Amino acid sequence: MSRLKRSVLVAALALSACSDPVDKAAKARIFSAEDPPKVVASAAEKLPPEDVADNPHVARRILGMDAAEVTERLGPHTYKATVSYEWTNGAAPPVKISETRTFVAGPGGVSGDFHGVLENSRDQGLEVMRVGGKVFARNRYGTFRQRLRDRGMAERTRTELTGAIRDVDSLFQGRMQLSPQGTVTYEGRTAWRYDVTLGAAGEATAPSNLPALLEPKGGRDETTRRRLAFFEHRVPQSLVGEVLVDASTSVVLKVRLNGHLVVPPGKGAEGAELRVSLNSDMSAIGQDPQLQPPENFLPDADKPQGIADALDRFGIERNKADAGTPGAAEPADPVDE
Repeated sequence: MSRLKRSVLVAALALSACSDPVDKAAKARIFSAEDPPKVVASAAEKLPPEDVADNPHVARRILGMDAAEVTERLGPHTYKATVSYEWTNGAAPPVKISETRTFVAGPGGVSGDFHGVLENSRDQGLEVMRVGGKVFARNRYGTFRQRLRDRGMAERTRTELTGAIRDVDSLFQGRMQLSPQGTVTYEGRTAWRYDVTLGAAGEATAPSNLPALLEPKGGRDETTRRRLAFFEHRVPQSLVGEVLVDASTSVVLKVRLNGHLVVPPGKGAEGAELRVSLNSDMSAIGQDPQLQPPENFLPDADKPQGIADALDRFGIERNKADAGTPGAAEPADPVDE
């Protein structure tokens, strides 16, 4: 076959292949521009804050907005929230606990730097940083450790730290009702102000179709039974406060809420009551915090030393065989100093 005939045949085959609609669709997908991350696409959605009171979709989107989307919309900022709980159960003394959530977001949107701190009145807490794509974490009084295999821990912590209003709305069965009260100025920005009241029970969000909880072999302990009974039979009694929503970005800028829930007697929680208060605000909007990694941190570890680490620190030898296993154990790995 001559070179000319071969060229004509190749061109004909290529032309016939391109005419196949399946091939055309595949090539369109392969060579099309990459879709933006879901958060970036969500941040581009217009959510008119003036429609919050009349449009449940807009209200739920604004109240449940994720921290990554907030950063995409608002830019660098500082978020601080204080949540207080007072639990009363029967004749027992009330149990009180409060927690403080602080979150500092740098520029860069969803992939930017951030620093989050959670502390509570029982001297517990955690701290997470992401600087230059590197993640560091520690408990309240521990030493920072680098997390090379983050597995989404930093993202989850960012979402949980900044989701206080979302948590309260869920606790009150999605019955947070917002009434517009005009606009105000907050941090030099125009914001819509809403009064918060408790909506009717019929307006609650429908529960998701989740599988049934697994039952332990020995049955649930008393604390778990009480907690599950509370969530199953809780009845919101009141919810009051105010919410400020940024007019240009639809981001919640400030929240003040006080709520009360009860479980009627005979529902497995002995007439339990819960009072909740939330105060949160945004500040330093648009200001780059110039976050820096911690000066001293431990390197990432393949596995925690756990009990073996404690044995080494107290000088207890580990060069004996494991119980029931013949032979000597392997030498211990060096511990962190």
